[in-house]
Amino acid sequence: MALMITEECINCDVCEPQCPNEAISMGAEHYDIDPSRCTECVGHFDEPQCVAICPVACIPQHPAHAESRETLLQKFNRLTQKSKAETA
Repeated sequence: MALMITEECINCDVCEPQCPNEAISMGAEHYDIDPSRCTECVGHFDEPQCVAICPVACIPQHPAHAESRETLLQKFNRLTQKSKAETA
């Protein structure tokens, strides 16, 4: 499942630089997570870094984006291949 940031977000700026997929950006009122880039850190870390560092625990799984670990790993592979191609 991709993650999401709820309205409880205090815009503390700690999650955005922790995201290895650059899925987190500032939205209209609080930070947002792009579900097409969120792998819950699968392929990078054992746990989602944004969830681990969030001081107000406002980053749950996104119910509209249910994904298995296998799907998240496929997304990780696609994103890292795209990133490698862009830097070549």
